[in-house]
Amino acid sequence: MLAFIFILLLRTTDFSFRELFIWNISRSVLIRNLFILVICFLLMLGYVVLFERENLFNLPRAHPWIFVAMCLFYPLFSAFGQEVIYRTFLFRRYGQLFPRDRHFVLASGITFSFLHIVYYDPVSMILTLAGGLYLARIYQQTRSVLFTAVLHGLLGIMVFGVGLGQYFWLDMPN
Repeated sequence: MLAFIFILLLRTTDFSFRELFIWNISRSVLIRNLFILVICFLLMLGYVVLFERENLFNLPRAHPWIFVAMCLFYPLFSAFGQEVIYRTFLFRRYGQLFPRDRHFVLASGITFSFLHIVYYDPVSMILTLAGGLYLARIYQQTRSVLFTAVLHGLLGIMVFGVGLGQYFWLDMPN
């Protein structure tokens, strides 16, 4: 699918592979987003502690090597590709359909959330809508696929780390 997206981008836009690795992120943007990641971690952790204590750190406790592998490979092989599709592709290919910036952010967030409908759970839909809106806004501000992919990867690692992974992995090992 990603190869098809790249072909479309190359044939229909002025896309260049070099833009996938742009990192023109200021120190203030880094600090602000680090703060947002900490808040997200605390909110997710609080949710698990209050409502699903039995799942607290379930994947790292039960399968530490799977969790380590996920930390290494999820950002590269899943988050990065999703950012290309749901940020770069949508913006480059369909950006003109959205007269206002917030319309693009909304379309990107909704399509990203809709991808996760396969997990059949409202928690995954809510978290991915919020995350999709956040990542679309960051991409819109920075035009950095790499930065949004790093943020996406870190958010995914947090989700699986604190104990919400079962909402994003249909047959997650117990």
